Amino acid sequence: MITAVYAIALGSNRPGRHGRPEAEIAAALAALGGVVAVSPVLRTPPLGPSKRRFANAVALIESHETPPALLARLKAIERDFGRRRGRRWDARVIDLDIVLWSEGAWGERELTVPHAAFRARDFVLRPLLAVAAAWRDPVSGLSVRQLAWRLARRARRFTPRP
Repeated sequence: MITAVYAIALGSNRPGRHGRPEAEIAAALAALGGVVAVSPVLRTPPLGPSKRRFANAVALIESHETPPALLARLKAIERDFGRRRGRRWDARVIDLDIVLWSEGAWGERELTVPHAAFRARDFVLRPLLAVAAAWRDPVSGLSVRQLAWRLARRARRFTPRP
């Protein structure tokens, strides 16, 4: 069986049984297993209606699982942590997403790898840059470093100047 490496985005903006969001991320890393690298945890503003800031990180994990099998395990971890399904972008104890997979792309109704929105999310790209800067997006062919640079350049272009 092939051991693949996955980039998993972790996010939390609501305390849970492990404590503050940073502690929830640490506990989720322990639950994941197979962790080979972890980015620093960033504090970022929320998307959507939530008012709480997020703690975000990216971990690289080794696994023999297929992407759907890993997704099922990630959803089980989220449920164990008290994640409630509901409004999109609402406050959550833990959010675990498959961002990239060392075997390339995966696409089916329930799961797309790479994650459809990761190229436009600074809170994913910055932590990913810390652990996998040279990884290539199998769709665009660009490295994580190039994607982060493009996103930062775009953000500077649209930031109002005083």
